[in-house]
Amino acid sequence: MVEKVITLENVPLAEFLGEANENIRQIAAAFPQSKIISRGNEIRIQGGAPEILRINDVLNLLLEHVDRFGHITPENVKDYLDVEGVPFEEANRDQVIVFGNKGIVIKPKSANQRKLVESAMQNDLVFALGPAGTGKTYIAVALAVRALKNREVKRIIITRPAVEAGENLGFLPGDLQEKLDPYLRPIYDALQDMVPPEKLKYYQETRVIEIAPLAYMRGRTLHDAFVLLDEAQNTTNEQIKMFLTRMGPNSKVIITGDQTQVDLPVRQKSGLSEALKILKDVKGIGVVNLSGKDVIRHRLVKSIIEAYEKDHYYKEQERNESQSRKNNP
Repeated sequence: MVEKVITLENVPLAEFLGEANENIRQIAAAFPQSKIISRGNEIRIQGGAPEILRINDVLNLLLEHVDRFGHITPENVKDYLDVEGVPFEEANRDQVIVFGNKGIVIKPKSANQRKLVESAMQNDLVFALGPAGTGKTYIAVALAVRALKNREVKRIIITRPAVEAGENLGFLPGDLQEKLDPYLRPIYDALQDMVPPEKLKYYQETRVIEIAPLAYMRGRTLHDAFVLLDEAQNTTNEQIKMFLTRMGPNSKVIITGDQTQVDLPVRQKSGLSEALKILKDVKGIGVVNLSGKDVIRHRLVKSIIEAYEKDHYYKEQERNESQSRKNNP
């Protein structure tokens, strides 16, 4: 039997170990042939050498997660241990999407984020659906940067519809591009994590990386490109059809959206919802649904999303019951 002691330094112990050591107990349950003891800031592992190495890998990934996001949940631990029934070592093999600036390692942090990566590898068109904070846009941008670095595509095109999210674009200074820039800030932030500043500036000046309103896509054929349509829930049926038919040879497209956050006029149907219905039987299209459990922001964000999802569910039920009573007086 081999023993290894891991000393936790500069780590919030209560956060890392979990309530009542839940995170450590979950790891211990996944490796029943070994013994894992947590005392103070030390974790003592006893068992066979191969399994100890695997446990050590898990703990290092969890430490990296806490270092980057400041917290970790039992759901995160489960994702690292076992992604949809796939053994840990297989699930985490080659999981790094891209190495970013200042040593940042960009990789999927949840089971559904990994599904998004796998779906993008298998399909030329992928819909990534879910609430804010689930990392769908960040992962999509990382996949685009990887494809560009690997010379799988010649350019990256990122677009979104010019729809106001409860605020008036007309009151913002500048032309349409300048008005949209604040709404595209999350995409700029993601790119700045992944591409050195000087190279990013060069790419934008030479249009290797292009960030533009959806209206600018009309009439174009997007070939040899990785294309990301963000906030697609705010497209009309005509807009998303126009966008989808822009795909050219050697194109890869990811469409992200949150169907619960539509900012279109009340009577206007979301093009994203319509497209999902129309294309549901078309082969070669991937659909990945992310949820509150994939949120990697502040721990309260997950609770907020779950509360809104519950409220949305009950309102839908009330509408359906009301419609049923009208149809069957």
